[in-house]
Amino acid sequence: MVCGDGHDSRHNVWVGDAAKIRASDVRRQKHDRRDAALILKLLLEGRFPRIWTPSGEEKDLRQLLIHRYKLVRLRATTKNELQHLAMNQGVTKKRKLWSKAGEQVLRELALKPWASRRREDLFKVRGMLDEQIASLDAAVVEAAEKNEKAKLLMTQPGVGPITSMAFVLTMGDVQRFPRGKQVASYLGLIPREYSSGGKQRLGSISKQGNHFMRMLLVEATQIAVRYDPGFRNEYLHRCHSKAKGVAKVAAARKLAIRLYWMLRTNTAYPEVVRVESSSRVPLVSAS
Repeated sequence: MVCGDGHDSRHNVWVGDAAKIRASDVRRQKHDRRDAALILKLLLEGRFPRIWTPSGEEKDLRQLLIHRYKLVRLRATTKNELQHLAMNQGVTKKRKLWSKAGEQVLRELALKPWASRRREDLFKVRGMLDEQIASLDAAVVEAAEKNEKAKLLMTQPGVGPITSMAFVLTMGDVQRFPRGKQVASYLGLIPREYSSGGKQRLGSISKQGNHFMRMLLVEATQIAVRYDPGFRNEYLHRCHSKAKGVAKVAAARKLAIRLYWMLRTNTAYPEVVRVESSSRVPLVSAS
């Protein structure tokens, strides 16, 4: 927008951390005029606790990933319905039902008229979803190839276009996280703590933050443990003393922290592994 005098009236919107703003004032009384003066003072002194917010383009790319995820869930529901139809007729092929031979058996089952109609409609819905998801997959791949940060993350085994783009769009400017532990906390991958009286009690993970990102990290971890020797060895070692679910979450936390350091240091795989394992190579320079 341009004013009548020719000056550009566009403004950048900053979102502040309300808790930190409140904590910066020694007086406990809330007063709108005094609060406004405090915010102005923080801005002038360069101490305004600004919260990172995604750009309009980043928000739209998030919609692409979320839309694809929703359609994948719908497709899974459709396939489950077809699986139930097969099981009601005594056909229990599990995953093999989606092979060419398995689908042929499902299509040739002798069903009552309305059950047959339901089968046909479900196959049509699945076919439509397959086409839409395929086009969205192509769009995600194209977006990831254009994003240098996503391309860097895809050098890590197990991390593809969807996980890399989701991580970049979720984390934003990684420089706002001083340590990897804060990244794990931001994504809800650290345990809840109920400590008192000098005794530490840890519960399940906090699950705060982005559920979609946590799910993608766990899925990527299951592939990483197959192709990344370091991940596999650590995962198998943890499985000896912990439940597999706990081991998966721990591996997902390690993967999230590694991706964070890859972005922060602009280091690709496998060089980042050498940096992680060497006490002589700092992850971040002193400058």
